Amino acid sequence: MTQPLNGKRVAILVTDGFEQVELTGPKAALEKSGVKVDILSQNAGKVKGWNHDKPADDFNVDKTFEAANIDEYDAIVLPGGVQNSDTIRCIPAAQELIKAHNSEGKPIAVICHGGWLLVSAGLVKGKTMTSYKTLKDDITNAGGFWVDQEVVTDGNLISSRKPADIPAFSKQLIEAMGG
Repeated sequence: MTQPLNGKRVAILVTDGFEQVELTGPKAALEKSGVKVDILSQNAGKVKGWNHDKPADDFNVDKTFEAANIDEYDAIVLPGGVQNSDTIRCIPAAQELIKAHNSEGKPIAVICHGGWLLVSAGLVKGKTMTSYKTLKDDITNAGGFWVDQEVVTDGNLISSRKPADIPAFSKQLIEAMGG
C-alpha cells in the first residue's frame, strides 16, 4: 500500500516547447498522491507545451528559476521536448537549481530529452540512465552509462525514455518520495 505524500512538493522545470504529456502525466500522478507541484521556468507568465512537433496548451508559471528556493522541493521533474531541453540546458539558473538539488541527494526524475540539462550541468558522469535514444551519445560522452529500459534508477536519478513510459516513471518517482 502506498502512503500519501501530503505536504511534499515537486518542481517541474520547463521552458517553451516541452513535451506536454511529459509534464501533465507525472503532475497528475503526483497530485493524486497529495503532492503540491510547481511549474518553474525562466520567465514569469506562461509556458507553452507541445504535442511532439505541434504547439499545444499554455501553463501558468508558478515561479521563475531565479525566484525559486530549491530547498522547498522534495523532488524535481525534467520533462523532455527537443525545443525545451535544448533551451533549458543553456540557462545558468536552471543548471544551478539542478546542481543544488542534486547535492542534497533528493530525487531528480528526467524523461526523454530532459537529460540534456543533466549533461550540461555535469551530473551524468558515472550514472546509469535512459533517455530518448538520440541522447545515447550525449550521455555516454558525458561519462554516463546509457541503457534502453522503461525506467532506470541510479541513486537519486530516475530516468525514462518516452511518453509511453510515463506510468512506470511516475510510479518510481512516487516510490522514491516515500509513497
